[in-house]
Amino acid sequence: MLKSMTGFGRGEYIDSNHRIVVEIKAVNHRYNEIVIRMPKNLGSLEDKIRRCIANTILRGRVDAFITVDEYGEKRRTVRVDKELAMAYHNAMRELAGLLAIPATDNIYHLSKYPEVLKVEEIAEDVEELWPKLASAIEIAIKNLMKMRETEGNNIESDLLQRVDKLHTYIGAIEERAPHILVEYREKLLQRMRELLTAVSAEPDETRLLQETAIFADRTNFTEEIVRLKSHLAQFQSAVKSPDAVGRKLDFIVQEINRETNTIASKANDSSIANIVVEIKSEIEKVREQIQNIE
Repeated sequence: MLKSMTGFGRGEYIDSNHRIVVEIKAVNHRYNEIVIRMPKNLGSLEDKIRRCIANTILRGRVDAFITVDEYGEKRRTVRVDKELAMAYHNAMRELAGLLAIPATDNIYHLSKYPEVLKVEEIAEDVEELWPKLASAIEIAIKNLMKMRETEGNNIESDLLQRVDKLHTYIGAIEERAPHILVEYREKLLQRMRELLTAVSAEPDETRLLQETAIFADRTNFTEEIVRLKSHLAQFQSAVKSPDAVGRKLDFIVQEINRETNTIASKANDSSIANIVVEIKSEIEKVREQIQNIE
């Protein structure tokens, strides 16, 4: 089953303390590129997140967006900057000495000086958050894959129809092939008669056979037809494979195009040239489609 590289999936996890939303967008790309945008405090989980996505999505550019909302009470602590408090205390006593006034120490007054007391939130252990985040990621990936598989089915149907067309065109080439040699022999014979009429001579049958044999050898594209059919069979088989076959299909299409060009150059026939134009048109459409296959 083919999978498109394009898709979108959203996953959400909610409990009494957290709401985690994961959105994953994927587009076609030559390689597997994963870009993650998430809160800074989740940085230590990036490798886990990346592996989780890469285990399922093998090719394409993937953008993952993660947001975390906390609903529970936040844990806080008050930190005392002891060195700063002592510096304030000593500075006040020194100032009192300079002004010759009594130095009075008031701890509550001292605590109001800037930066002496700091209220800090106790960071949550992100490892404890991981199971929740993993659940949201799994749901997002599942929804993304559904979309990719649906699009992949549509592409698969289109590709198989085009392969059927290519088989039809190849059949037309095979049907036309025997007539090329017959028509060449008739044209050659007619030309020889026209040239020999002036000297009242008849065409040399041996020479006619030699020229016809040379032409037949030069225009023989039987091997190319056999290989072309083989490539189409490989293409059809790969389309049905459960694996990621985008690159393989791209290679097969290159080989199909190469054999088609060879047939066109060997045939030396306008009818086959017209058929080849149709084949190349279908090949280009196939190439465009497989650019979006994983």
